[in-house]
Amino acid sequence: MSPGIGDGPEVPAKDFEVRMPSGTDDPLSDEEIQKYRQEINRMDRTIIDAIHRRSAVSKAIGKTRLGSGGTRLVYTREVAIINQFREEFGSEGVEIAKALLQLGRGRLG
Repeated sequence: MSPGIGDGPEVPAKDFEVRMPSGTDDPLSDEEIQKYRQEINRMDRTIIDAIHRRSAVSKAIGKTRLGSGGTRLVYTREVAIINQFREEFGSEGVEIAKALLQLGRGRLG
């Protein structure tokens, strides 16, 4: 586990409401910032765990495909994933999708 991720008490997501400050009139208090950081740490841990799981599932599919004489990559599937992330997050989504795909397939060649 990386330092800072998962440190401190957990803040349950269902009980966590984000208050968006409107400007300098109502900034987040130090206590709120600490709670927000704890929530970010909790979410980061969830994301990291999900990426590990996604990579394992993807590698299992690739190994199965190779074992049965198929290709490890399915181009149309990868394009669909990239497009989904692009629709959600714009150009940054493309980079996220590419990173996830790379982690899931491992080294090529």
